[in-house]
Amino acid sequence: MRVNTKGLLAAGAVAVVATLGLASCSAGGNASEGEASSSGTLTVWVDAERVDALQAAADAYSEEKGVKVDLVGKDVADIKDDFIQQVPTGKGPDIVMGAHDWVGELSTNGVVAPLELGDKAADYLPVAIDAATYEGSVYLLPYAVENIAVLRNADLVPEAATSFDDMIAKGQAAGLAQPFVVETGAEGNPYHYYPFQTAFGAPVFGTTDEGYDASDLQLGNAGGEQFATWLGSQGKNGTGVFNTDVDGDIAKQAFLDGTAAFWLTGPWNVGAAVDGGINVAIDPVPSPTADPASPFAGVKGFYVSSESKNKVAANDFLVNFIGTEDVQLDLFEAGNVLPALSAAAETASSDPIIEGFAAVGAEAVPMPAVPAMGAVWQYWGIAEADIINGADPVATWQKLTADVQAAISK
Repeated sequence: MRVNTKGLLAAGAVAVVATLGLASCSAGGNASEGEASSSGTLTVWVDAERVDALQAAADAYSEEKGVKVDLVGKDVADIKDDFIQQVPTGKGPDIVMGAHDWVGELSTNGVVAPLELGDKAADYLPVAIDAATYEGSVYLLPYAVENIAVLRNADLVPEAATSFDDMIAKGQAAGLAQPFVVETGAEGNPYHYYPFQTAFGAPVFGTTDEGYDASDLQLGNAGGEQFATWLGSQGKNGTGVFNTDVDGDIAKQAFLDGTAAFWLTGPWNVGAAVDGGINVAIDPVPSPTADPASPFAGVKGFYVSSESKNKVAANDFLVNFIGTEDVQLDLFEAGNVLPALSAAAETASSDPIIEGFAAVGAEAVPMPAVPAMGAVWQYWGIAEADIINGADPVATWQKLTADVQAAISK
């Protein structure tokens, strides 16, 4: 049976009660990057490339509420670790921009506070709220949803494939020796291969109403072994469709050169294809079974520090200013990633490329944010690479499951 988390968390998202401090918002001095905010200032750490997109919202909040919003541009590579290190010392920001799959680590470290969305949770794409929810509480104000899909060269293959086998057949009919490419590499790439795994009914974890259940490892179910067998049949000793020699650059070049008609990748690569003169269409991931192939969804958004002296103002700024169509569209224009707010997502989907990714995203599932996921990544890709390269599929998959279970149980 295929497990899908869409909609499982809606009730919890609406019912969540934030543990917000009721600090007043009286006037105060500015807060620097390394200092705790004064009561009249909200310090917000953001990706340096998103500062301009958020400036209008920051100015509007300051003017309407009398609370200064200080936007601090940060290097994405440093922002999470800096946040975790500074919050316990009473320093750092009131709000930090980040990815949803940080939530397990941030919550475990006690550095983030729940948000109160109330009825406004229903205004967001369901997958965005699912991803923002951890152990029944919403911790992230979502602004973008990102997932992979199939880029198709519509000049080489005019129609979308109806299945995985149909995709290969259509490419071969167009005279291509390598119809389909996906970034793999020597250590595998389970993120890109996950849609095929879900088509066999083999999610990583089971789910409850509160989200993923790390105690319910589903990798080793019957569907997982079926997926492993199919994966082997498409590898070195089978069709050769999957190849660990194909890394991201090789996959991209094959699509740009027109030697591959189908490329499983994300929106971050669309620009290169369009600039390369490719007539790009966005298709669902073609399934190797009768069930849909569901990719991971990654959600970006904003967290509130557990040590913020202005949790009420931080919640208000996020829910009522960042969570508006205009601001979410400003962020969309800065990053060209589907907005998380449904109204903004509908507007952005007037672009057929965005519309295509949104359609695929409707079948996506949030990437698990539970801390146990680290144990999965440690072994997962290597096992898939071994299977592609000819290792016994079932035995390799069973060892993967045993290794992950042992690591989780420590």
